Amino acid sequence: MLQPMRTKFRKAHKGRIKGAATSGATLSFGQFGLKAMEPDRLTARQIEAARRAMTRHMKRAGRVWIRIFPDVPVSKKPLEVRMGSGKGTPELWVVRVKPGRVLFEIDGVPVQTAREALDLAAAKLPIKTRFVERIAE
Repeated sequence: MLQPMRTKFRKAHKGRIKGAATSGATLSFGQFGLKAMEPDRLTARQIEAARRAMTRHMKRAGRVWIRIFPDVPVSKKPLEVRMGSGKGTPELWVVRVKPGRVLFEIDGVPVQTAREALDLAAAKLPIKTRFVERIAE
């Protein structure tokens, strides 16, 4: 699963996801992509599940790019622990996704296969997504 090798700080604030994506909003590598339509936090497990669903459907043909990386630690306290006594330990890694952000890109497969693979990946994610295609120049 994706997670940083090391970070400057162990714990992060929750934060808010405001506005639309400016960086990573267009296709850069592949012919087809999956674009986020609403803001949310995606976990490393969700990203990995989507990647597996895609590559399995494509039968490892073509190429997949993951355009997001979970670099924000989320801390949790154990169950049935009283209030106070500080913040919990980091449990999982997430990425804050803004609307318009390209999550995955695919190349080297027919459009029908790409659409089906990205639909399977979208089913693994907790947000609404859209299939995007590069316009032929």
